[in-house]
Amino acid sequence: MQYGFSKKVDLSFDRACEKVTEELKKEGFGVLTTIDVKETLKKKLDVDFPRYVILGACNPPFAHKSLQAEEEIGLLLPCNVIVYEKEGTTRVAAFDPRIMSAIIDNPAIASVADEVRARLERVIAAM
Repeated sequence: MQYGFSKKVDLSFDRACEKVTEELKKEGFGVLTTIDVKETLKKKLDVDFPRYVILGACNPPFAHKSLQAEEEIGLLLPCNVIVYEKEGTTRVAAFDPRIMSAIIDNPAIASVADEVRARLERVIAAM
């Protein structure tokens, strides 16, 4: 199952993190959480892992609309965007919010998911 979309970028890992945050902001998203997976796995399990960051992005108007339509949609929020290194390259990926429509039978969620996807696609394309 395809549950996201991604792009290999010609940016350093750090610059990709900065740029994706900038692009998210242009589309009305703020980053609520930043999880450094590499650091967390090193601290908790003492294992080495490539650089990998999970950004929890939120667009308040869309989150509010979604929560009004489906109280428990919070289980699927915020929208996750990841930046990671693989085989010497930097990649950026976003969760496809249309997946929510596949598991929640609510037309109000489908319309929000379509708009959020369009915005996230623009973010990834701008990288």
